Amino acid sequence: MTIAPITLHQPRRLAVGAGTIAEVGAWAADAKSVLVIATPVTVGFADRLKLSGRVATFDAIPGEPDIATLEAALGAARQTRPDLIVGLGGGSVLDVAKLVAVLWDSEQTLADVAGPNRVAARRTRLVQVATTAGTGSEAGIRSLITDPEKGSKIAVESPHMIADFAVLDPELTYSVPPAVTAATGVDAMAHCVEAFTNRRAHPMIDGFARMGFRLVGKYLARAVKDGTDTEAREGLMLASYYGGICLGPVNTAAGHAIAYPLGTRLRLPHGLANAVIFPHVLAFNQKVASDKTAEVAAALGLGENLSAGALLDTACGFCRELGIEMSLAAHGAKADDLPLYASEAHANRRLMDNNPIDMSVEEVLGIYKAAF
Repeated sequence: MTIAPITLHQPRRLAVGAGTIAEVGAWAADAKSVLVIATPVTVGFADRLKLSGRVATFDAIPGEPDIATLEAALGAARQTRPDLIVGLGGGSVLDVAKLVAVLWDSEQTLADVAGPNRVAARRTRLVQVATTAGTGSEAGIRSLITDPEKGSKIAVESPHMIADFAVLDPELTYSVPPAVTAATGVDAMAHCVEAFTNRRAHPMIDGFARMGFRLVGKYLARAVKDGTDTEAREGLMLASYYGGICLGPVNTAAGHAIAYPLGTRLRLPHGLANAVIFPHVLAFNQKVASDKTAEVAAALGLGENLSAGALLDTACGFCRELGIEMSLAAHGAKADDLPLYASEAHANRRLMDNNPIDMSVEEVLGIYKAAF
């Protein structure tokens, strides 16, 4: 089999470790006007950036940002006219920060840049400071924004959205609640696993994916149990970062496609939606990706030589032991809505076509029913 060529984009500078958020101020000492994009919770970390110059904040970022959120953030940027934008938060914040950085002073609109490689340029420096370990958005060139009218996500992908400086400071994740730690940790793992078992899998990306899911297996339960376990928190931030690298050249597959309607329709947080679906797709794909699936199972301590049924049971058990509620019904899903979710997930060919085995609409519906 011919190995397809890939191009890897990573932040120009990366700081990893406790207290590294304080390096941003010295790095950006010449910034005259800064816009910090955050949430009402993460904006509390802004002082730790040690920024000089004029600093404005925009903290109205919800869990699933939509077009209106982006427009409001762009309005704030046009008022501030920043020469530096800092994303300070989880994946939603970092995704919005990327788009604001490329669009606030551009004639291009969101519609103009939707899809791959349509962003013309970026003139504003971008720092991405992660405060969760899940999406790995600080590592990547992709941003997702919900279109509430269509009930789907708009994906923008461009090398112009890569951070000039990314920060992985585990101290910023101490206060993340156990439930969020668990769900975002499984999401980080899903990025790695879906890239690893992907039709477009690549030996180099396989290396990042392995490092990522092994770190989750080693540290996720520890971080859920003790949020101030610095070693575990840092391990998960690295896992998340590696997952973000996997997203660029390879991307996710059916698991994320099936999770998306749970975010856009049910308003489930992205990490939680992926955690509920992850075991089902892992087991579904086992028959065509048996060796790689066995590697994942071993890294997570699920056991060896498992049948698809046993793999599903133990993977669901892994998530439940972290405190994740694995029933869609418990999260408010209605049985009558599942066919709509299935049709929308199946139509997401951007991700579904990456899955190592084709899935029919009926098979997607079967996964929702099994997770119900």
